[in-house]
Amino acid sequence: MRKTLLRVWIFSFSLTVTTSLRAQQPPAGQTQSPDQTQSTYKPKFPGDPAHSDSEAAALAYMRVVIRAQKRFNKQYGHYATTLAELVHSGSFTKRMVNPEQGDYTAGFKGKKDSYVLTMTPNHMDADHRSFYADEDGKIHADAENAADEKSPVITRA
Repeated sequence: MRKTLLRVWIFSFSLTVTTSLRAQQPPAGQTQSPDQTQSTYKPKFPGDPAHSDSEAAALAYMRVVIRAQKRFNKQYGHYATTLAELVHSGSFTKRMVNPEQGDYTAGFKGKKDSYVLTMTPNHMDADHRSFYADEDGKIHADAENAADEKSPVITRA
């Protein structure tokens, strides 16, 4: 019963994140003015490290991938080498295989003993930092360059 409720909550959260990512994209041919992109971000939970809704969605995506990898590794004794292998592992869905995730593009390199997950914003600024995570589950961020293992840790998934 508890596992079922957790799965329903995770699925609902993933659906909400996906919906909010799609809602943030302007219609084709339109761009947002600087006034539209600068908004006051309201944290989604205590200790939320995100600076914007776009970052919150990117970080939520990363948490789902990291948890799916942990579950996959526990079940099969190694990490998934592609995002497609993670489908149905935890709350990872077919739609999440697509690297285009709202204002971010997911990068994934997997080996049986390790993996690297990155989230690169379409445009980098204070509200759209780049993110990096690997099998240790720590999420790193950088506001100026592509995040890597040397970037500051902002949270643990």
